[in-house]
Amino acid sequence: MEHIKLSQLISEDDIKERVIELGKTLTKEFQGKDLVCVCVLNGSFMFFADLIREIDCDFACDFLGLSSYSGSQSTGEVKVTLDLSQNIKGKHVVLVEDIIDTGTTMASLLQLLNTRSPESITTVSLLHKPEAQKNDFKPDHIGFTIKDEFVVGYGLDYNQYFRTLPYIAQVKNLN
Repeated sequence: MEHIKLSQLISEDDIKERVIELGKTLTKEFQGKDLVCVCVLNGSFMFFADLIREIDCDFACDFLGLSSYSGSQSTGEVKVTLDLSQNIKGKHVVLVEDIIDTGTTMASLLQLLNTRSPESITTVSLLHKPEAQKNDFKPDHIGFTIKDEFVVGYGLDYNQYFRTLPYIAQVKNLN
Protein backbone atom coordinates (compact mmCIF):
# COMPACT_ATOMS: atom_id res chain seq x y z
CA MET A 1 0.00 0.00 0.00
CA GLU A 2 2.97 2.29 -0.67
CA HIS A 3 1.01 4.43 -3.12
CA ILE A 4 -1.56 5.50 -0.51
CA LYS A 5 -0.85 8.64 1.52
CA LEU A 6 -2.70 9.27 4.78
CA SER A 7 -3.29 12.47 6.71
CA GLN A 8 -4.58 12.33 10.29
CA LEU A 9 -8.03 13.88 10.49
CA ILE A 10 -9.24 12.97 14.02
CA SER A 11 -6.80 12.09 16.78
CA GLU A 12 -6.97 9.06 19.05
CA ASP A 13 -7.48 11.37 22.06
CA ASP A 14 -10.36 13.21 20.38
CA ILE A 15 -12.02 9.90 19.56
CA LYS A 16 -11.67 8.67 23.15
CA GLU A 17 -13.13 11.89 24.54
CA ARG A 18 -16.11 11.82 22.17
CA VAL A 19 -16.82 8.13 22.83
CA ILE A 20 -16.99 8.86 26.58
CA GLU A 21 -19.44 11.73 25.93
CA LEU A 22 -21.64 9.53 23.72
CA GLY A 23 -21.61 6.76 26.34
CA LYS A 24 -22.82 9.18 29.03
CA THR A 25 -25.60 10.43 26.75
CA LEU A 26 -26.76 6.90 25.94
CA THR A 27 -26.62 5.90 29.63
CA LYS A 28 -29.02 8.73 30.52
CA GLU A 29 -31.29 7.95 27.57
CA PHE A 30 -31.62 4.20 28.18
CA GLN A 31 -31.23 3.65 31.92
CA GLY A 32 -33.81 1.08 33.02
CA LYS A 33 -34.98 0.23 29.50
CA ASP A 34 -34.87 -3.11 27.67
CA LEU A 35 -31.92 -2.30 25.43
CA VAL A 36 -30.06 -4.08 22.64
CA CYS A 37 -26.91 -2.47 21.24
CA VAL A 38 -26.29 -3.56 17.66
CA CYS A 39 -22.91 -3.30 15.98
CA VAL A 40 -23.04 -2.86 12.21
CA LEU A 41 -20.09 -4.88 10.94
CA ASN A 42 -17.40 -4.61 9.83
CA GLY A 43 -16.27 -1.01 10.17
CA SER A 44 -17.85 -0.10 13.48
CA PHE A 45 -16.48 -2.93 15.64
CA MET A 46 -13.77 -0.81 17.32
CA PHE A 47 -16.13 2.11 17.92
CA PHE A 48 -18.79 -0.30 19.21
CA ALA A 49 -16.40 -2.02 21.64
CA ASP A 50 -15.23 1.30 23.09
CA LEU A 51 -18.73 2.79 23.17
CA ILE A 52 -20.47 -0.05 24.99
CA ARG A 53 -17.83 0.07 27.73
CA GLU A 54 -18.97 3.66 28.36
CA ILE A 55 -22.70 2.84 28.60
CA ASP A 56 -23.46 2.35 32.28
CA CYS A 57 -26.67 0.32 32.16
CA ASP A 58 -27.73 -3.23 31.35
CA PHE A 59 -28.10 -4.22 27.70
CA ALA A 60 -27.69 -7.08 25.29
CA CYS A 61 -25.26 -6.95 22.36
CA ASP A 62 -25.82 -8.19 18.85
CA PHE A 63 -24.16 -7.91 15.47
CA LEU A 64 -25.40 -7.24 11.96
CA GLY A 65 -23.17 -7.60 8.92
CA LEU A 66 -23.72 -5.37 5.92
CA SER A 67 -21.79 -4.76 2.75
CA SER A 68 -22.17 -1.86 0.34
CA TYR A 69 -18.60 -0.92 -0.59
CA SER A 70 -16.05 -2.09 -3.09
CA GLY A 71 -12.71 -0.38 -2.53
CA SER A 72 -13.43 3.29 -1.88
CA GLN A 73 -16.78 3.42 -3.68
CA SER A 74 -20.29 2.63 -2.50
CA THR A 75 -21.92 0.09 -4.79
CA GLY A 76 -25.40 1.45 -4.01
CA GLU A 77 -26.50 -2.08 -3.15
CA VAL A 78 -26.80 -3.12 0.49
CA LYS A 79 -26.27 -6.81 1.28
CA VAL A 80 -26.95 -8.41 4.67
CA THR A 81 -23.99 -10.68 5.36
CA LEU A 82 -24.90 -11.52 9.00
CA ASP A 83 -28.32 -11.14 10.61
CA LEU A 84 -29.21 -10.48 14.24
CA SER A 85 -29.19 -13.50 16.53
CA GLN A 86 -32.01 -12.28 18.78
CA ASN A 87 -35.53 -10.93 18.59
CA ILE A 88 -35.74 -7.13 18.95
CA LYS A 89 -39.54 -6.92 19.15
CA GLY A 90 -40.54 -4.46 21.87
CA LYS A 91 -36.93 -3.56 22.69
CA HIS A 92 -35.03 -0.32 22.39
CA VAL A 93 -32.29 -0.72 19.80
CA VAL A 94 -29.12 1.36 19.63
CA LEU A 95 -27.72 0.89 16.15
CA VAL A 96 -23.98 1.66 16.05
CA GLU A 97 -22.50 2.50 12.66
CA ASP A 98 -19.04 3.63 11.65
CA ILE A 99 -19.94 6.20 9.00
CA ILE A 100 -22.97 7.71 7.30
CA ASP A 101 -22.15 9.05 3.88
CA THR A 102 -24.80 8.49 1.19
CA GLY A 103 -27.29 7.31 3.84
CA THR A 104 -28.38 4.43 1.60
CA THR A 105 -27.13 1.70 3.94
CA MET A 106 -28.80 3.19 7.00
CA ALA A 107 -32.09 3.80 5.21
CA SER A 108 -32.17 0.16 4.07
CA LEU A 109 -31.19 -1.06 7.52
CA LEU A 110 -33.84 0.99 9.32
CA GLN A 111 -36.49 -0.26 6.90
CA LEU A 112 -35.43 -3.86 7.62
CA LEU A 113 -35.29 -3.47 11.40
CA ASN A 114 -38.58 -1.59 11.66
CA THR A 115 -40.34 -4.67 10.23
CA ARG A 116 -39.23 -6.47 13.42
CA SER A 117 -41.28 -4.14 15.67
CA PRO A 118 -38.69 -2.70 18.07
CA GLU A 119 -39.91 -0.21 20.68
CA SER A 120 -37.44 2.32 19.26
CA ILE A 121 -34.32 2.56 17.13
CA THR A 122 -31.65 5.11 17.99
CA THR A 123 -28.80 5.56 15.56
CA VAL A 124 -25.23 6.39 16.55
CA SER A 125 -22.59 7.03 13.93
CA LEU A 126 -18.95 7.73 14.61
CA LEU A 127 -18.72 9.81 11.43
CA HIS A 128 -21.25 11.69 9.33
CA LYS A 129 -20.68 13.16 5.85
CA PRO A 130 -23.73 15.37 5.22
CA GLU A 131 -22.31 16.61 1.88
CA ALA A 132 -22.39 13.06 0.50
CA GLN A 133 -25.93 12.18 1.55
CA LYS A 134 -28.49 11.20 -1.05
CA ASN A 135 -31.44 11.14 1.38
CA ASP A 136 -32.61 13.09 4.43
CA PHE A 137 -31.52 10.59 7.09
CA LYS A 138 -29.75 12.13 10.10
CA PRO A 139 -28.19 10.01 12.85
CA ASP A 140 -29.57 10.59 16.34
CA HIS A 141 -26.05 10.81 17.76
CA ILE A 142 -22.91 11.75 15.81
CA GLY A 143 -19.32 11.43 16.88
CA PHE A 144 -17.84 13.75 14.27
CA THR A 145 -19.09 15.52 11.15
CA ILE A 146 -16.55 15.41 8.34
CA LYS A 147 -16.26 16.55 4.73
CA ASP A 148 -16.94 14.17 1.86
CA GLU A 149 -13.50 12.54 1.98
CA PHE A 150 -12.49 8.90 2.02
CA VAL A 151 -11.24 8.00 5.49
CA VAL A 152 -9.71 4.98 7.20
CA GLY A 153 -8.67 3.94 10.68
CA TYR A 154 -10.37 3.04 13.96
CA GLY A 155 -12.14 0.16 12.21
CA LEU A 156 -12.71 1.80 8.83
CA ASP A 157 -10.77 0.27 5.99
CA TYR A 158 -9.64 0.43 2.42
CA ASN A 159 -9.86 -3.12 1.02
CA GLN A 160 -9.35 -4.46 4.57
CA TYR A 161 -6.24 -2.32 5.21
CA PHE A 162 -5.78 0.43 7.83
CA ARG A 163 -8.51 -0.77 10.25
CA THR A 164 -6.05 -0.89 13.15
CA LEU A 165 -5.00 2.75 13.04
CA PRO A 166 -5.98 4.27 16.42
CA TYR A 167 -7.09 7.51 14.70
CA ILE A 168 -9.11 8.53 11.65
CA ALA A 169 -7.06 9.44 8.58
CA GLN A 170 -8.00 11.00 5.29
CA VAL A 171 -6.77 9.05 2.30
CA LYS A 172 -4.86 11.53 0.14
CA ASN A 173 -4.49 9.44 -3.01
CA LEU A 174 -5.48 5.98 -4.15
CA ASN A 175 -3.45 5.84 -7.37
